[in-house]
Amino acid sequence: MARGKLVAGNWKMHGVSADLGEVTSISLAAETAGIDVALCLPATLIERAARAAPGFAIGGQDVHHAEKGAHTGCIAAAMLLDAGARLTIVGHSERREAQGESDADIRAKAETALAAGLDVILCVGESDQVREAGKAVETVSAQLDASLPAAIADPARFSVAYEPIWAIGTGKVPSVGDIGEMHSALRARLQAAFGGAGNQVRILYGGSVKPSNAAEIFAVPDVDGALVGGASLKSADFLPIVEAACACAE
Repeated sequence: MARGKLVAGNWKMHGVSADLGEVTSISLAAETAGIDVALCLPATLIERAARAAPGFAIGGQDVHHAEKGAHTGCIAAAMLLDAGARLTIVGHSERREAQGESDADIRAKAETALAAGLDVILCVGESDQVREAGKAVETVSAQLDASLPAAIADPARFSVAYEPIWAIGTGKVPSVGDIGEMHSALRARLQAAFGGAGNQVRILYGGSVKPSNAAEIFAVPDVDGALVGGASLKSADFLPIVEAACACAE
């Protein structure tokens, strides 16, 4: 069974009610895209976005591993679902680095989200120092192994996003050879962990994806879509990326 493309936007700490028009524009275009499209928004926008774009995949940017409790400022899977979210990101490098989240934390979050009924995009990636030391594949493969949930009942609900940290928001992009090498290595780790189901998990690329380079990136084997940061904030920037993914999926 072929893996369908997924293009997901991560708005990070951007977006207020005045930006809901962009969500609506993206959702309307996605109706005829022929691939899966999603936007992971700040928690404050999820409910309003779900109402502004009925049927469109709205997601969160993080989730707590606990069902409920004394966790000030955190958000539970049930809360995301209640607000209208259908998926969530876990393990983004900005949370791993700024919030000190460990691989074990990410694994627990992924397991909690999947069990609650949320789809999951699990992020992994390396720093420029690791890349320059020639240990990128080794490091990211180990990070994935330690972050993966113990099992996935439905591989269509779980994706891995490879994000070279040094490329996020910098305009720098690895060569297509480097992207292909990493995605191939991650596919091997998914197959080792989940057997045949590992072939059905989508591996997304994230790191300065934009309209000018999307088609080249999507043409790389085992690149099943993208996790897009800044370029997802405006439909004029995001939709050409979606269109490039559609063209590769044909």
